[in-house]
Amino acid sequence: MGERCCSMLRVLVLQAAWALAGGQVRYSVPEEAKAGTVVGRLAQDLGLEAGEAEARRLRLVAQGRRASVEVSGASGALLVSSRLDREELCGKSAPCALRLEVLLERPLRVFHVQLEVTDINDNAPIFPAARKNLSIAESSVPGSRFPLEGASDADIGVNAQLSYTLSPSEHFSLDLQKSGERNIEPELVLTKSLDRETIPVHQLVLTATDGGRPSLTGTMELVISVLDANDNAPQFNQSVYKVQLPENATEGTLVTRVNAADPDEGTNSEVTYAVTNFIPPSGRDVISINPKTGEIHLTGCLDFEEVNVFDFRIEARDHGAPSLSGHCKVELAVLDVNDNAPEVWVTSLSVPVPEDASVGTVVALLSVSDRDSGANGRVRCWVWPAAPFGLEATFAGSYSLVLREALDRERVSEYEVEVRAEDGGAPALGARRGLRVPVSDVNDNAPLFAQAVYTVLARENNAAGAELARLWARDPDEAGNGRVSYSVWEGAAGGVGAAAGSGWRAASSYVSVDAESGRVWALQPLDYEELQVLQFEVRAVDAGEPPLCGNATVQLFVLDENDNAPALLPPAGSAPEAGAVAVVAKIRAVDADSGYNAWLRYELWEPRAKGPFRVGLYSGEVSTARPLDEADGPRHTLLIVVRDHGEPARSATATLSVSLLEANEAALAAGSSASSSRSGSRAATNVWLVVAICAVSSLFLLALVLYGASRWAPRAAVLSGPGPTTLVCASEVGSWSYSQRHSRSLCVADGAAKSDLMVFSPNFPPPPPGAAPKDTQPEPSALLHTVSDTALFKSVPFLRLLCSPLLVLSHPLGIHGPCL
Repeated sequence: MGERCCSMLRVLVLQAAWALAGGQVRYSVPEEAKAGTVVGRLAQDLGLEAGEAEARRLRLVAQGRRASVEVSGASGALLVSSRLDREELCGKSAPCALRLEVLLERPLRVFHVQLEVTDINDNAPIFPAARKNLSIAESSVPGSRFPLEGASDADIGVNAQLSYTLSPSEHFSLDLQKSGERNIEPELVLTKSLDRETIPVHQLVLTATDGGRPSLTGTMELVISVLDANDNAPQFNQSVYKVQLPENATEGTLVTRVNAADPDEGTNSEVTYAVTNFIPPSGRDVISINPKTGEIHLTGCLDFEEVNVFDFRIEARDHGAPSLSGHCKVELAVLDVNDNAPEVWVTSLSVPVPEDASVGTVVALLSVSDRDSGANGRVRCWVWPAAPFGLEATFAGSYSLVLREALDRERVSEYEVEVRAEDGGAPALGARRGLRVPVSDVNDNAPLFAQAVYTVLARENNAAGAELARLWARDPDEAGNGRVSYSVWEGAAGGVGAAAGSGWRAASSYVSVDAESGRVWALQPLDYEELQVLQFEVRAVDAGEPPLCGNATVQLFVLDENDNAPALLPPAGSAPEAGAVAVVAKIRAVDADSGYNAWLRYELWEPRAKGPFRVGLYSGEVSTARPLDEADGPRHTLLIVVRDHGEPARSATATLSVSLLEANEAALAAGSSASSSRSGSRAATNVWLVVAICAVSSLFLLALVLYGASRWAPRAAVLSGPGPTTLVCASEVGSWSYSQRHSRSLCVADGAAKSDLMVFSPNFPPPPPGAAPKDTQPEPSALLHTVSDTALFKSVPFLRLLCSPLLVLSHPLGIHGPCL
């Protein structure tokens, strides 16, 4: 806790220090520092915790010229990356301050760092020439002065402060003259009269020493020739000429005219002018002087941004023998004009911008500059169009392009932004910088199915891998956010819709959904006797982060096929007395199918001739057709065929052997049967069979009556009207019933007998208050959109309709939103 308080205190102190210092961090480093030298602990000075600099990608932003420093990603320290040469970076400017921009992400912040490169004494004084030849008349009086070209030192400050010494001489001494506040010019002073005949040539060494520690020196050899004759040097009417010219002055412009007079006569008074010293040296390409008239003209272009002041040393030399010279100085000041348009640089661009970016998010960092000065260098900036981005000034010449309005990629996916800048000159100059800002997608749209509920009909015994339906969900997002994958969201396959005793099975054991296309496949052949209705949900999930999903309910109804032949049960019989008409036996058979496919009829196949026995068409009872007598023979074999009403019909055969006994033998056999427990069970079964036959016969007759009444009814149109929504379908698959059962229509068509269809309203949720009727009852195509063959619905006996269990299904709504 104490460390956290100290850390917070340190951050507050640093923030206060930045506020007082204008939001800058300042460092200094000596030039020529070795690569890897630590300039400062930048991350610590910015108040970052350990490891935060690397996590938030603390780095420098390039600004045109090479900064020769870098930020260590691991420690967050500011290091020297390459050679630092102050003279190359700043020339003679002092101090040499480099302005750096430091970028910190998550959140994006920019800090301004000022790095001052301090000078070291790495440059020795340099004279314009290693040897200087001077001619001095022997008539020169002691005290005469002869200006010398001083040395120059590329360093600044103390390291550039030069002192001069002259090798020992009895005739000459050195005097230093301060020229203004910038330069010290050495002058050679004659201390003793010259005697050319004694010493015709004097060789001296002029040494320049700078003020560095340790000091560096430069030398120039002075070769002084003593001449006779001309003893008056030319004299200028001004020692300093000050001139001002605008930087757009053309070549050939007259700068000024210098004039020197020589009181001598003849050739000793004829003066020739020359420029002997240029400060800076680039001035050689700027001016020229007419050697006869002393007129100075421009020979090159001026550029205020490069050099704003030139110093020239002008020499006037007569034609005497020896010639004498006089000197003056010309100072040329260059005036600024608005000849530089603003420059706009994009120092950092964070694109694409996510469409859920908050207002105020920094999109780009811009640097704006104008090389002109004063009003010509003052720049104003703005962004066009004005929305949804804007500019915010962060520091002098630095701007941030920030988000002003919310984005929506589905509406606009990319913006063309133009940053415009204009200076304050007359006329004003401007610049433009175009930016392309794409908007990246975020997962803000969930997949949406075209329907909330899909009703699918499939015949049983379909092939494994058969396509049952095709679902599709739309997601307007792009790339992974709009890439939808489908899966089965488990539903119930057991219970009412499954065969008794089958238990619960997952829907994924029956069907599968192709993850890419949304096609619903059957994993195994469907068996109506095992499963009548399968309800499950298909979930569409996009690949966004976090993923969003939508659901649709699929109700799969399995249609019955006549795929089960009747199965025979052990027959029950009786031994009637001779001559009596009685039931001999009952053929029992069951069919696992439903409807017509399970409706059985019994036929006596052999003997075909008229015999003493007959079989009930639907009861399966084998009885005597007439009283029996001895002429019928003692033994009869009956072949009975059991058929269903399916298409095609399936059948089974039973062989019944009947033996005729005398009365006493029949009584003995009956007594033996009565004494066994198995015969008692058969008797009970016969009772229940009789009851079932009666019930089935009654219901069948009732069904026939109702069917006839409905077929010959005068109306064949569909009765319509709103009501509670329930669906009951009668077909060869049995009965499907939704809760809140209300009949809506009964259609009776003319033609084939198997063309009846009962349709009732589907069990959708009740409509909201005030909803239009079209919103409360879906179109038939929406409910049974996969049905294309009306032959799938066949009429079925009402016996099967009334005996089938009711299947009550809920009707879930489609759900769209985040996937949990």
